[in-house]
Amino acid sequence: MRHRKKFNHLSRTSSHRKAMLSNMAASLILHKRITTTLAKAKALRIYVEPLITRSKVDTTHSRRMVFSYLQSKEAVVELFREVSVKVANRPGGYTRIIKMENRLGDNAEMCLMELVDFNELMLGAEKDTKKADGKRKRRRGGSKAKADQPKVEKAVVAEEAVKKEVAEAAVEEAAIEDAVVEEIVEEAVEEAVVEEAVKEEVAEAVVEAVVEEAVEETVAEVKEVVAEVVVEEVAEEVKAEVKAETKEEPKPEEDDKEKKAE
Repeated sequence: MRHRKKFNHLSRTSSHRKAMLSNMAASLILHKRITTTLAKAKALRIYVEPLITRSKVDTTHSRRMVFSYLQSKEAVVELFREVSVKVANRPGGYTRIIKMENRLGDNAEMCLMELVDFNELMLGAEKDTKKADGKRKRRRGGSKAKADQPKVEKAVVAEEAVKKEVAEAAVEEAAIEDAVVEEIVEEAVEEAVVEEAVKEEVAEAVVEAVVEEAVEETVAEVKEVVAEVVVEEVAEEVKAEVKAETKEEPKPEEDDKEKKAE
């Protein structure tokens, strides 16, 4: 008889059940939500929540104990690195079971099982409901309002001071940006002036070089002309000397005729 035994065997042997719950726990930790039957989800909740509680103390012993249940290094790393940080301030109740439509075929009760702290939509809804509940619980009283007036005034003064500080900081930042822009503009202008001066110097150097080349060419041409003129003058002088010599020398025929006449 199994009187007072609430443990659900899930119609499986001990080894099969442990392996199945280990795989489901690893999948829940890695994917943050799984779809399964309602009976398996309730059994998994009893299996996985103590492991999540143990992950809050990150020691080698805790990691080895959790690994003995999960048999997955990836799941252990995810549990101690991501999940434990999220559930650090939650005192239990780490999972949520949401019922779904029955499964077609065997009509089994299905559900969605997820980690509470990884459903951003539900967390936002919870915060909104808490804010609304807090507003409803407030009571209006003259004495409390009077007592709260100094606090409100201090808060207003503090907000104004903060706004002033922010405005002053913005003005200082704008002034710094303007100064930086002015410095950049001045540097650009100086660079442009320097570039223009360099260009002018280069242009002057080029002009001087061109003028020197032209002067050298003209000098060479003048020298050639002078040399030609000198050669022509020398040639004319030589011709004149040759002519003078030819005129002074007596002709041999006339000498012969004079000799015959004698």
